[in-house]
Amino acid sequence: MTRAQKDRLTSDLRLVCMRISRRVRFESTTDLAPHQFSVLIRLEDGPRTPKEVAEIERVSAPSMSRTVNGLVEAGLVARADDPTDGRQVILSLTPEGRKAVRETRRRRDQWLATRLEHLSDDERALLAEATALLERVAAE
Repeated sequence: MTRAQKDRLTSDLRLVCMRISRRVRFESTTDLAPHQFSVLIRLEDGPRTPKEVAEIERVSAPSMSRTVNGLVEAGLVARADDPTDGRQVILSLTPEGRKAVRETRRRRDQWLATRLEHLSDDERALLAEATALLERVAAE
């Protein structure tokens, strides 16, 4: 493969991954904005402080506060005082928040599954192989 072909592959692959990700996020019809869903996912494994979530998401503390406030008002996230540090707040998913995560994932998977149905068995097998390769690339 020539340098120009490698450069083209790099660009094309990056763009198509971004397009698929964007389409899955926005066309799977959910009431949650992508940044809100991302916060819920960060809380799925357990409680965190707003600062921890902001650092993981690489956003400012004020931006995270606005997002968290909306999720708390929607009943998807609960705030509690940190038992070891009264100045800290701990965020956790509510049962409704867990349900929203499950439902959003289901809708996103369904959106993509519908598109995959239009492919041949050979094309789906090729995508399965490509998925394994992409996992390797992402893990590096």
